Amino acid sequence: MKFSVVSVVMLLASVQAADAQTFSHIITTDSLRWQTAPAIKASAKPTVTATVETDAENPIVTFRRWGTTFNEQDWKALCMLSRDQQDEILSRAFAPDGELGFSMGRISMNANDYALSWYSCSDVRGDFGLKYFNIERDKTTIIPYIRAAQKYCPDMTFWMSPWSPPAWMKINDHYAVQSNRYNDLDPALDHLLFGDSDRSDNEQVNPDKTRFPRRMAVQDYFIQEPRYLQAYADMFNRFIDLYRGQGVKIDMVMYQNEAYSYTPYPGCPWTSEGILRFNLDYLAPALRRQNPDVELCLGTFNTNRYDHVRGLLSDPRMADNIKGVGFQWEGGQILPRIREEFPGYRYISTESECGNGSMDWQAGEHTFHLINHYIGNGCSDYNNWNLILCDRGESPWGWKQNALVRVNSSDRTYEYVPEWHAYRHYSHFIREGAGIVGFKPTGDDRTPVLVAVTPEGKYVVVAGNFGDEPRTVSVRVGAGRYLNASLAPHSFNTYVQK
Repeated sequence: MKFSVVSVVMLLASVQAADAQTFSHIITTDSLRWQTAPAIKASAKPTVTATVETDAENPIVTFRRWGTTFNEQDWKALCMLSRDQQDEILSRAFAPDGELGFSMGRISMNANDYALSWYSCSDVRGDFGLKYFNIERDKTTIIPYIRAAQKYCPDMTFWMSPWSPPAWMKINDHYAVQSNRYNDLDPALDHLLFGDSDRSDNEQVNPDKTRFPRRMAVQDYFIQEPRYLQAYADMFNRFIDLYRGQGVKIDMVMYQNEAYSYTPYPGCPWTSEGILRFNLDYLAPALRRQNPDVELCLGTFNTNRYDHVRGLLSDPRMADNIKGVGFQWEGGQILPRIREEFPGYRYISTESECGNGSMDWQAGEHTFHLINHYIGNGCSDYNNWNLILCDRGESPWGWKQNALVRVNSSDRTYEYVPEWHAYRHYSHFIREGAGIVGFKPTGDDRTPVLVAVTPEGKYVVVAGNFGDEPRTVSVRVGAGRYLNASLAPHSFNTYVQK
């Protein structure tokens, strides 16, 4: 991906002005949030041997947008607060001059695991003509939440993916994939997932515990009949059109969230054949006919099975039908390798990992690492999962997750947790058009570094130290100039060229 001529000129100008480089410094620790530290000047020599190299003329990627997901559980938590408190949070999250600068929203068609309960937009069995397809439930939760955010970011863009099709379109006739005590799926139907491969000796058949999923679904859970496939593709278009009528423009879709998570909450496994069939023979043509301005991207990939993902992207029809690829969770492990082999696509981090409801400093460090990994490996967009949740963030399906803001339901107070600041150290300074020009992964020394150059030609260095002792990193910030930064233990740091 290349910069515009204007951007390249600005970057070259920043290199020529290297002698005047002074950097402001913002630091966050678990006990010291977003504090201004003394400014530092670039030096002629690095102070450590392992310098983080940068290349302003050939950026890794040009960054586009930060985003978050609009979930019903978030809306519930937000509505527990006063209007003034809501406005403060939304302004800080979504306003262009706010702390996070979120300008992209993710929406689920039908319920996801952070809905208040299961529902779909098409609950009338056999309604292939979509006579009863509607977004009435969304009008009471998701759309009011979106409008509250649009007050501060009216130009926000949106993308959509389903977690599960309507239950009547699946072979098990249920929104979930596997049974548990939080749903009413008949346990006998769990057999559909692995069929005869679901045996006690399967540990010996596939002993590699690093592969996810260890066992792949043996059949598509979506019914692979033409009228079902066509009706489902038509649902995407109907959803896009109905949301547009509510002032919400969806400009990108992905066919499925996490096809490789075999869940007790809304989900849908697909085989390679089913993925290719639906995306290439039904969804892509349907979008071209009715919503040609909406991009189809392939995802969300939450599997580290490289050969499987490579096989899909190697289909000769892919390049003409999809614009990008979305990765999350285990999918991030194969992102560098896939991007190297298929450099022509846009790469998107579709969901930051959700944690376990702790919302503590350790979770903040993990999110800081994830942002470094995905953007440093070429993702132009980064999506948060839940923005705001109550207490330990428990879902209707019995598991706990993190958010960036925690509401205490007992007294209706709230706090910005460490993950808020993990985002802020990146997103407050790295915005649309910034070139990512340097990257050091977390590694064994636990010091992730990301370097950007803004459209105005200013260097931004974001660095973390997850160790128990201070560490120094040296970053090249122009010809013959180095930022030598001393990082406090367990700290997030951002250095911005003045």
